[in-house]
Amino acid sequence: MKRNSWLSNRLLRFIVLCIAFLVPLTASYSVLGAAANSTATEVPALSISANPGGADPVLSGETYLQTITAVPWLSTVSDKTNALLEGTVFDRQGNLYFLDSFNSTVYKVTPEKKISTAFVTPKDLTPATIKISKDGRLFIAGLGDFKSTGSIVACNPDGSNMKVIIPPSAGYVIDELVFDNKGGFYFATVKGTPTEPTGGVYYMSPDFKNITPVLKNLCFPNGLVLSADQKMLIVTDMASGRLIRAELLSDGVTVAPAAQGGENIPYYFTGSPGPDSATIDSNGNIYVAMFMQGRVLVFNKMGFPIGQILIPGRETGSNLFSSHVAFIPGTDQMIICTSDGPGTPGGKGGRLFTARGFAKGAQEYQFQ
Repeated sequence: MKRNSWLSNRLLRFIVLCIAFLVPLTASYSVLGAAANSTATEVPALSISANPGGADPVLSGETYLQTITAVPWLSTVSDKTNALLEGTVFDRQGNLYFLDSFNSTVYKVTPEKKISTAFVTPKDLTPATIKISKDGRLFIAGLGDFKSTGSIVACNPDGSNMKVIIPPSAGYVIDELVFDNKGGFYFATVKGTPTEPTGGVYYMSPDFKNITPVLKNLCFPNGLVLSADQKMLIVTDMASGRLIRAELLSDGVTVAPAAQGGENIPYYFTGSPGPDSATIDSNGNIYVAMFMQGRVLVFNKMGFPIGQILIPGRETGSNLFSSHVAFIPGTDQMIICTSDGPGTPGGKGGRLFTARGFAKGAQEYQFQ
């Protein structure tokens, strides 16, 4: 009797152990089977429509920024499908000048918003930007052959009396310039790549006789902004996607030692090609046109992003070639030039948009 009881207990324990092993094993097979069945019908998929901006999405880290959408200012500026608008600048009479780089045309828009062709530049200039001196002359930077024949010329607002300030033989490829309070100017030569940084920023003396290197080893430097106190030079380095701040000593051409500010990179841009020309407001905020992204990013004077302006149509591939921003003098209203760009299917040329910034535009050299 005792032996039978002992066998019964052993058998019972064996059955319990088998059940304890088989139940979770069966459950595991059930889960795997369910997962296999769901794989065929419930695989999650990424969707580009989930990103703001369609094919040109806004970086997730920038979606939190205060964001506004610009509105049309002049709907059709140039109907040429290869138009590339650049170089917006206002004169003291309130006229807006800008250019079509690939068609060598300088446009003028009156305060009443009547547009006309001011003049046509020499084709080998390949104009990229316009700035205005105190004497009212237009200073036009040119890319030349995009290799070594860039130049800067100065002329009357109608294109007459054109004089060479920096000749093509100097070897630069000049895309941007900005005057300082002395009447000299900084200019950027858009050479270089991330693997061969041969670009740089230079300073032309007020008598237009001497050129001094300021920043070297850059990667296609494009936008230039000078702070109101003339101590901070801000550069957008397109090919490397960098916003560069350089603290200058009193001579305007020497970068301060690291202990006094030196150079720093407060922001790295995402996307291609990246940051183009820039401007500044009276509070020191920096407005950077994002080329082939259809938007303008705004930074405070320390280089922190604080806002952005989207251009209508960017979500469908239009108006992506945003290249330049200018404030209407004495106001916080900006004019942004953009175009569909050469080779864009169904491209409709260039347009001007407008939006308001955080503060009034900074006073440019011609108004001082």
